[in-house]
Amino acid sequence: MTATPSFLRHGPLEPISPVVLSVPHAGREYPLPLRAALRVPLAALRGLEDRHADTLGLQARRGETLFVAERARAWIDLNRAEHERDPRLDDGASSLGRPQSAKLRSGLGLVPRRVGNSGDIWSRRLSSEEVAERIRADYRPYHAAVDAALAAARVRFGVAVLLDIHSMPPLGDPATAPRLVLGDRFGKSSAARFIGRIEGVARAHGVAIGANTPYSGGHILERHGDPRRGVHAIQLEFDRSLYLDAALDQPGPGLAATVALLRAIIDAVADEALPVAIAAE
Repeated sequence: MTATPSFLRHGPLEPISPVVLSVPHAGREYPLPLRAALRVPLAALRGLEDRHADTLGLQARRGETLFVAERARAWIDLNRAEHERDPRLDDGASSLGRPQSAKLRSGLGLVPRRVGNSGDIWSRRLSSEEVAERIRADYRPYHAAVDAALAAARVRFGVAVLLDIHSMPPLGDPATAPRLVLGDRFGKSSAARFIGRIEGVARAHGVAIGANTPYSGGHILERHGDPRRGVHAIQLEFDRSLYLDAALDQPGPGLAATVALLRAIIDAVADEALPVAIAAE
């Protein structure tokens, strides 16, 4: 369908850290078949982006493995399960026979049907074949690559931790509302000790923090986090006003401080993981 890679992998083949980074929702590539089928202005789809969350990841990483999705979330959402196909949009959904999640019912399935206040995205239904091709070409390779990186880190260090980097609109008054929300699926995708270390870093940086509300983590955490096997997965939701301009569109004056916060989180998580790795060796 498209000639360019659906994601970019940064970092050496042999991991140098137990921490793996993922940015699944910041893609800004809108393939021609998507643009040809829109019923809303292309700019409206920015509402689905984790705007410039990739900039945070790229500037914060040193040598860690980092995956950045290139395709826009409107094309396919890497943080949804394969079966979350919307019967109101996708001809291949009706035969799946599964109960619909709240996200899917609201139009935010594997291929999003709606965006914010702009309403329905698509001017036509999508065929089963074209969605299946997006799954084959874009969705499965991303998850396979993350799986492989976590497995390599687990083999080398005895433990692996995925930090899944997202952004969120402001949740309220910046003086009282959380500016960073941690998701671990209410303890299912990560050991509590990693969450504790991240909370300590956020406090040291003067950033108010929340846990699992309103974002507990999606399919990426469910799929890749398995603490019993030593593979942990945590979602980081950064308030966009921390690092974007007043329009929440371009990197702003808070970018450097937010990059420093993310870097400190990475270091703290690696430090928490390494005693286990040393013991395993």
